[in-house]
Amino acid sequence: MRRLMIVAAAAVALSFGLSGATGAWAADDAPAKSDAKDKPGDKDKIDLPPFPADASVKQVTHVAGKTLNYTATVGSLPVRDEKGKKIAEVVFTAYVLDGPRDPDRPVTFAFNGGPGAASVYLNLGAIGPKRVQFGAQGDSPSDSAKLVDNPGTWLDVTDMVFIDPVGTGFSRSLVDKDETKKRFYSIKPDIEYLSRTVYDWLLRNGRMASPKYITGESYGGYRVPRITYFLQTQLGVGIKGMVMVSPYLEPPMDQAPNFSPMTWVTTLPSMTAANYERQGKTLSPEQMREVEDYARGEFVTDLMKGRRDPAAVSRLVGKVTGYTGLPADFVKRSGGRIEIGAFLRELYRDTGKIGSVYDSNVTQDDPFPWSATGQRGDPILDAIIAPTTSAMVDFDTRVVGWKAEGRFNALSYDVGENWEKGVELTEATTDLRQAIAADPKMKVLIVHGYDDLSCPYFVSRLVIDQMPITGDPGRVKLSIYPGGHMFYSRPASQASFRSDVLQVFGAR
Repeated sequence: MRRLMIVAAAAVALSFGLSGATGAWAADDAPAKSDAKDKPGDKDKIDLPPFPADASVKQVTHVAGKTLNYTATVGSLPVRDEKGKKIAEVVFTAYVLDGPRDPDRPVTFAFNGGPGAASVYLNLGAIGPKRVQFGAQGDSPSDSAKLVDNPGTWLDVTDMVFIDPVGTGFSRSLVDKDETKKRFYSIKPDIEYLSRTVYDWLLRNGRMASPKYITGESYGGYRVPRITYFLQTQLGVGIKGMVMVSPYLEPPMDQAPNFSPMTWVTTLPSMTAANYERQGKTLSPEQMREVEDYARGEFVTDLMKGRRDPAAVSRLVGKVTGYTGLPADFVKRSGGRIEIGAFLRELYRDTGKIGSVYDSNVTQDDPFPWSATGQRGDPILDAIIAPTTSAMVDFDTRVVGWKAEGRFNALSYDVGENWEKGVELTEATTDLRQAIAADPKMKVLIVHGYDDLSCPYFVSRLVIDQMPITGDPGRVKLSIYPGGHMFYSRPASQASFRSDVLQVFGAR
């Protein structure tokens, strides 16, 4: 089962070395423009108007009682092939604090996931200086796209650069479809060119000596350790810290659900958390400890015994019914193995609602309540595209004045559909372990929402529990907050997230 989740994409929707096919780029300090090396009539020539020169605007935001004056810049960086030909343009949004340059001020690079999601969700939802509301119960596509100060921003402790991979936001490929898939819609090239984009931004802006951090959400969280390790070992750029938001770290845990118990083990705690929340219970590590201990203990044992042991089946059906709040007859028919889609449909079947895979307690009316197959969108996914797209395009074109032509893809289904197959067999934990081992001073924060079924928090719990960590064991931390995939849509959870992040930056 593939659960390659973006902060957007379908409800159930992804070791390196520099390869000759994708590995040669050249930094370009000039504004993006059409490539003079292209000759008229080239068969792979893409006829697009040039991007405008980078544009900047002075802005102000407020956080934690402080007034922050900063410069917002929207621009692009070229991606070149091994012969120096420009093959893509990657758009970034940078926020840099005004005033004298502090050589010790960090810069953080941010990526969203998918593959197919622009960085707008981290930018205008979680950590940028301005935000628009999305992702919570009751949010609507027609809600105002007006930006307001973000109380969860990191700008007081770090400059930030939000990067949109090729095919997302305004970022674009300049080669044909087959070459685009080869160069950009594949796991290894994706890490390579995005790592080089980080390097090029640092070079262009004179920030090579600054402390550097990487953050990413969902598949962006999968990218984080891989980009970090590639920068460390291939491009010579050290990273002081990683923050992974609702990361998709270990795809193999999704595999072989009819044999391996891991699919059911990793999702049961999140289903339980959602049930506790519906009961009005406060979610906390103490509240969740019982089901976590059960999931990694008796639950695994009884799952592996299978239907040849009726007593084991009876035990797990009883336990799963109690933890999830689902009807006992449904749990019995499922053998205590609750598939995510069935869970979201069955949970609200009597009320004509459907739950979101990103937060099962966020619902909308089921447009096809009598459908046997559960035809459905996703309550969060359906509601976030409009406000985030409108807010980001308005910011780029009107506020900053970077007037690019073309469509802005907050979420590109085309990228997801054309992405390299086989990603469900690839994990990021290997590079996470190697990056941490290579730098004993590096700090890592992994964060999740309790209710997220797209990237369940218990996967990261199990991953960390198996990791050897040298030096201070507290330098790799897992924090979990009430909410789902975009827990930061809840003010209290965003505040807790910011507090934990400040520790990563040594600010508290």
